Amino acid sequence: MTDALGAFLANLLQDPLEVTAVAFGILSVWLSTREHIASWPTAMVNVALFFVVFARARLYADMGLQAIYFGLSAYGWYEWKFGGAGRTELPVSRTSARTAAWLASLAVVGTLALGTYLQRETDAALPYLDSALAVCSLLAQWMMTRKLLENWLAWIALDVVYVGMFLARGLTLTAVNYAIYLALAAIGLVQWRRSWRSRAAAA
Repeated sequence: MTDALGAFLANLLQDPLEVTAVAFGILSVWLSTREHIASWPTAMVNVALFFVVFARARLYADMGLQAIYFGLSAYGWYEWKFGGAGRTELPVSRTSARTAAWLASLAVVGTLALGTYLQRETDAALPYLDSALAVCSLLAQWMMTRKLLENWLAWIALDVVYVGMFLARGLTLTAVNYAIYLALAAIGLVQWRRSWRSRAAAA
C-alpha cells in the first residue's frame, strides 16, 4: 500500500507545471461556486499553464482549446463585473427557452462537424464523444460567463462523462481531477440556486 502511494505521488509530482495548472483549475471552479470575481483571473492562469503543458505534449487541438478558454475567461471577468444593469455586477439568472434551444442547436451542429472531421482526418480514439465534450464544454463555459444557473447542470453532466471516459482510457489521475470538478459543480448548483432565489425574493 505504501509503495503504491509513493509511486502515485512520484507520478503526480513528475510535472510541477501540470500540478500547478490542476491546482489553479480547482481553485478557479471553487471560486466560481462562490460567485467570486477572482475565479476568472485564476482560470486564465490555469489555461495559460495548460497551453504550455499541451504544447510540450504536442496536443495541438487541446492547446488551441486553451486559447479559446483564455478569451472566454477574459470576457467572463468583464461580464461578471460590468454585465448587470447600469454596468453593475452581473446577477445569477435562468436560461431562457430560446437560449437553451440555440445552445442545443450549436451543440449538435458543432459535434457533428468536429466529429466528422476527426473521424476522417485523424486517428482519434473517440471522435464524436470527444467532439461532443469539447463543444459542450465551450458552451457551458459561455453560460458561466453570463451567470446562467443551468451552466452547473451542464458541467455536472459533462464531468460525469469525462470521469468515465478518462477511466476507460486509463487516465486515472485526470479522472480524479474531473471527479473533484463534479463535486464542485454540484456545490455550485446549490449555491447559485440559493443566490438566484434570494434575488428573486428581494425583487
